[in-house]
Amino acid sequence: MKNIINKIILAVLTAALVFSALPVTSVFAQGEQPPKGELTNEKMEEIWARQLKAHERLGKLFSDNERLVKLQELIDKAKANGKDVTALQTALDNFQAALKKAKPIYESMNGIVNSHQGFDTNGKVVDAEKAKATLKELRAKNQELKSALGGTGKALQEAVKAFRAANKPADKPERDS
Repeated sequence: MKNIINKIILAVLTAALVFSALPVTSVFAQGEQPPKGELTNEKMEEIWARQLKAHERLGKLFSDNERLVKLQELIDKAKANGKDVTALQTALDNFQAALKKAKPIYESMNGIVNSHQGFDTNGKVVDAEKAKATLKELRAKNQELKSALGGTGKALQEAVKAFRAANKPADKPERDS
């Protein structure tokens, strides 16, 4: 009996040793990966879609004068009420000047977007080299536009935030019920 138990224990230990040497996870073959840094068509399509969305947002910035007019009216009203609006007015003036300077750059971007060389109307790559060149050209225009705006949009936001903080209305006392 002792001999049989020893053989069973030896068989279990041998099986455990064999199974411990085998990998636990499965291995799956991957598709061919492009060299590092090389753009795939799918990646270029993703970048193109992001660029189109950003271009659309920029278009709203250049065409939405109503918000700037409304801000100017609020500044005028605050000034009439005796509030110091110097920093806010300066930030708005700088932003409007930067917009005028940047508008031709934005319009040249329209040409790139409308011609969409290398991409079809659905944003799919039809010519990888032309698509890559289009993305590169659009990126250069975006950098040029960012430089032309010079952070004036962010400065305007900060000026509005600072003005609001400085001119916060006093808390109203609570009424007794």
